[in-house]
Amino acid sequence: MIVYRGYRRLKLKCPVVTIGIFDGVHTGHRMLLENLVSYSRSVCGESVVITFDPHPREVLSCQTESVNFLTSVDEKIKLIEQLSVDYLVIIRFTRALSNKGAHEFIKDVLIDKIGMKHLVLGYDHHLGRKKEGDFDTIRNYSEGFGVKVIKTDEVYSEGYPVSSTAIREALLGGRIDSANRLLGYNYPLTGKIVEGYRIGRTIGFPTANIQPCDTHKLIPGDGVYAVEVQIDDQLLPGMLSIGVNPTVNHETSFRKIEVNIFDFNREIYGSKITVFFRFRMREEKRFENVDQLAFQMKLDKEQALKLLS
Repeated sequence: MIVYRGYRRLKLKCPVVTIGIFDGVHTGHRMLLENLVSYSRSVCGESVVITFDPHPREVLSCQTESVNFLTSVDEKIKLIEQLSVDYLVIIRFTRALSNKGAHEFIKDVLIDKIGMKHLVLGYDHHLGRKKEGDFDTIRNYSEGFGVKVIKTDEVYSEGYPVSSTAIREALLGGRIDSANRLLGYNYPLTGKIVEGYRIGRTIGFPTANIQPCDTHKLIPGDGVYAVEVQIDDQLLPGMLSIGVNPTVNHETSFRKIEVNIFDFNREIYGSKITVFFRFRMREEKRFENVDQLAFQMKLDKEQALKLLS
């Protein structure tokens, strides 16, 4: 897959285009992109995915600190690449771009700059200023330029439509199994290992404190999770805690992400790791002392190993 930041150097013969935010690149998105690739091959065209960076909500929201997403730009690129897409075009999102109407965007960007010949859209896609362009509007205007427009079906899981919103709600509620099923993969979090209080190692469970690389990456709800940890080329089992660590932390408003990697004793401060959330085991609890905490962590490790096996 070739990635373009902008579209000035893009010269294609028969671009088959889809456009969207694709936050999470979930099972619904994946079906759309698989249809895009299949259709582009049937017409001897090039599959082109158009997305935006920064996320429109980062530009348009009044409270950007509360804006959270399922995927960083780098994660999105890797996930889309797995689907054999030919080109990914990342357009810088600005307030000026947000003010373009649907007709203007189709003409100025998709037709004049991209050279679009075919357009594949999701079932509920909207385009342009304040989402003014629905599917019929987009199709009617695009067909005036000789563009064929295809609409894909909605994707359901257990009777409910798959959406990024549903996945965010599942993650925030600690429903990791539901979120992973809707995503089609295990939810990842990449971060840098930073210094902590080193209390874990005094009770036999050394933990690594994770500082997320992307400040807008959505953090699942508080609790204790069974996870897999990627360090370099290794994938190791572990357990992870999200919360304020009430037993030993007096800064009860300070939320921490700590992972205990099983049977691992390397020094990794400053390293970048990725954790994959597999199962939520329990809620965060306050224990009377660290001995009780250590006993519970022993039980947590046993449960995590059973779940991950």
